[in-house]
This record gives sequence, C-alpha cells and structure tokens, in this order.
Amino acid sequence: MSHLQLHDLQLAQGGRTVLEHLEGTFEDGAITALIGANGAGKSTLIQAIMGMLTPIAGRIDCDIPRERRAWLPQELPLDLTFPMSVEELIMTGTWPSHGALKGYCGPHYRQARDVMSRLGISSLAHRPLGELSGGQRQRALLGRTLMQEAELLLLDEPFANVDRETVEVITQVLRDMAANGTTIIVVLHDLEQLARLADCVLVLADGHGRWSTPAELIERQHGHPMPQTKPILPFAFPDPS
Repeated sequence: MSHLQLHDLQLAQGGRTVLEHLEGTFEDGAITALIGANGAGKSTLIQAIMGMLTPIAGRIDCDIPRERRAWLPQELPLDLTFPMSVEELIMTGTWPSHGALKGYCGPHYRQARDVMSRLGISSLAHRPLGELSGGQRQRALLGRTLMQEAELLLLDEPFANVDRETVEVITQVLRDMAANGTTIIVVLHDLEQLARLADCVLVLADGHGRWSTPAELIERQHGHPMPQTKPILPFAFPDPS
C-alpha cells in the first residue's frame, strides 16, 4: 500500500504546461531519486506533492497529513546573523504539529538530543548558526526535519557543497528513515549518490516522466554497469516515431 500516487497528472506554471500524463507510485519506505534538466519540472512536481500547487488535470493521492510532509530545499534562506543556536533551530521542527507559540517540554529536548547525536552534531548544540560550516548547517537543517517526524520527506540536492563526512552521515540517516517506513524523494545530479542511495528513479524530460532503476539509468546513459562520480547528463526520451 502506497501513501503517495500520481494519476494522469498534469501541472502548469505561469499558464504553461510543465508536466503531463504523469503516472506512478512512490513506495513506502523507499528512496526515489528525482532527476531531470533545469526546467524539467522537478520543483513543480515537488510543489504539487507538498500541496502548494493545484493540478490542472489528473490528481495526486496522498494520505499523509500536511504536517507530516517535509521539504528541504537546496537553498533555504537563513538569517545567519539571527541569534539562534543549532538546538533552537532543530526544535523548530516541532512547529508543524506542536505549534510555534507553545513552549517545549522534556520529551522535545530529549528528542532533539537524540537527533543531534544521530547527525553527529551534539557538540554544536549551542553554536550560533552563523558559525557553522556548510556541512554542519546542512546537518542542522536535516535535524529540524527529523524533529518533524515526517512520513514524507523531499530533499533538493542534500549533498551539494558539503564535506564527505556529512555525505556519509546524511546517507545513513536517510537509509535509516526509509527502513522505518518514511517515503523519501530526493533530487540528485550525481551518479555515485544515485547508485548508493536510490531504490528507484523518476526521470523528468520533455514534459513527461519515466520510471527506472539506478542500474538501468546508469547503464543506459554511460554504457557501463558501475557508477561513475560525475553528474547525470540531461536525459531525453526516445522519439516514439
């Protein structure tokens, strides 16, 4: 049983159709890589799944409550001069379900400590955000998402501009989340990460979507069964004629 399905979905932005006849099922507890060239419709699809964009045809069946859907964009505007610590940022992950104006209780703080431990940032709990490296900041942002206890998690290039240790930590955390039933959709452009992380792939190109596996995609694009550390090339569907 899947909590997220697409049925003959058609999406538009600014009066222009971006995606059409999109079908498919996102399996519970699976990590789906979403790939496509700039403008292929990745952000449009994410907005629709998050309930921020209404389809012009077809439908999205998602029985996961809005407060249990989390989206971590690649560029999240943060005021690094604002006096907020790592722990305080992570605690804001309770806001969708707990409310922003309520105080935190003991279980929240224990959960936050557990989250920071999983991400290897316990020692940074009281560090101001402005003093963090790019990798540390990405871990803190993911920590806020973990506090939300999301059942559906969408991430845009979570490994961009971070150190190797952070890549390893985030990869393991995402695999653990999937093993516990979280449905994860992640925008990727790197073949190595695609091979290591994804269970399946949804390729967007020419206004349509096609499902694949990491192995099939890598072999199709490069004629080589082993993953290569290089970006995924723009993908085009064959002309049916």
